[in-house]
Amino acid sequence: MIAKRRPTRSTIVPMSIELTPVAAARMRDFLARHPGAAGVRFGIRKTGCSGFGYTVDLTDSVAEDDRVFELDGVCVVVDARSLPFVDGTRIDYAREGLNATFVFHNPNATGECGCGESFTVAAPSE
Repeated sequence: MIAKRRPTRSTIVPMSIELTPVAAARMRDFLARHPGAAGVRFGIRKTGCSGFGYTVDLTDSVAEDDRVFELDGVCVVVDARSLPFVDGTRIDYAREGLNATFVFHNPNATGECGCGESFTVAAPSE
């Protein structure tokens, strides 16, 4: 039986999230209207026909295993379970007619459903 190695400080790759200036401005606006919020929580949930959907909500707390990114005046909080799925994601904010939404550019996504509401990722290699 082969023992799995535990990651060391030298093998852990830091996670990264990026906000466009427009997305950061929108998040700062939300936070200004909710001064008690600890930041913006970004993560994933199981949903849709492809498997996962993104979540963006205000959060009142930061858990011990959360990763916190300070980006352009915005505290972005990501839970440990979501980290591998959103590493390297660039979050934008776009208006199209009367609609406005956050747009995610995720290098880990291997596919999206036709409506764009959910995404898939490759199975982790062992």
